[in-house]
Amino acid sequence: MRISRAIPLLLAILALAGAAWGQRSPQPPLAEPTFVVPGIATGQTLKIVAYGDTRFTDTGNDADTKPRVREYLVQQIAREKPDAVFMTGDLPFNGADPADWQVYRDETAAWSAEHLRVYPTLGNHDVKGGWDEGVRNFNSTFPELKGYLYYSVQIGNVYLITLDCTESYAEGSPQRAWLGAQLEHLPQAVDFVFFLSHMPLYADLQSQVMASLPNPAELSLRDFILKEAPKVRAKLIVVNGHIHNYERFEVDQISYIDSGGGGALPYRVFFRGPEDLYQDKSYPNFHYLVFMIHGKTADATMHRVAGLAGKMHLEIKDRFTLTAP
Repeated sequence: MRISRAIPLLLAILALAGAAWGQRSPQPPLAEPTFVVPGIATGQTLKIVAYGDTRFTDTGNDADTKPRVREYLVQQIAREKPDAVFMTGDLPFNGADPADWQVYRDETAAWSAEHLRVYPTLGNHDVKGGWDEGVRNFNSTFPELKGYLYYSVQIGNVYLITLDCTESYAEGSPQRAWLGAQLEHLPQAVDFVFFLSHMPLYADLQSQVMASLPNPAELSLRDFILKEAPKVRAKLIVVNGHIHNYERFEVDQISYIDSGGGGALPYRVFFRGPEDLYQDKSYPNFHYLVFMIHGKTADATMHRVAGLAGKMHLEIKDRFTLTAP
């Protein structure tokens, strides 16, 4: 068969394979970062904020989300002036409703004024009411992502890998193949790799018992990352949402953080298992994380909202330091 005829046939086969695995979004380049933030030197100090489960929606809805807290957190993050904001999903309450995405744009106007770089991942509420409509609204809200639902970003010595839990990342899927290629071809300058996805890969005992988390899909993904970890010369940090509280684990030299305190209906923790490095049961736990990256050191703080009955303020409830190899 001539090469000119073989190429269209090969592309057709790949397209069918993608459809069979549920791939419904464009796939970013396999072996290079999808995006590179210009003007940031490799050794430059970076500030990264991570949080999620905000559920932006009509401010009259204070049952599924807490608008007052949600807006307060947005304003505080704007004052942080971070180099990037990593959002763990469930930005709107109803992803298929354009009005909820408009609330996001209106309430985060301070972020736009500060020209903050915002990197979101898709959660179940981002496509609530219809996957196609939710993704259409997501893409129109973040046109700079060019339609990619999973993607990577290099920011100095930090590498962000954002995964899409609404598409398959099982073994043999396009997303899993992309993830493997990303880890195999990490730039040498990278010291920290952040994996950002909505569904937790690691969860405390209460979430395991009461919510059956992690799901089988996330357990498979966790096993894959663990298998690839020895080949990666960087510190691996997994940041998830979905659990509307805060949990933190260090297992096999991989950090797992569940941060879903962005304003959604809070999740009360009655007991924490011994693996959880955060043992405080304070309720509710609305919060965000700040990572200060200094070369091969990342100093992290969890900022929790206090004073909910009166004048809100922030208190630091967790501190930890992560070190790159």
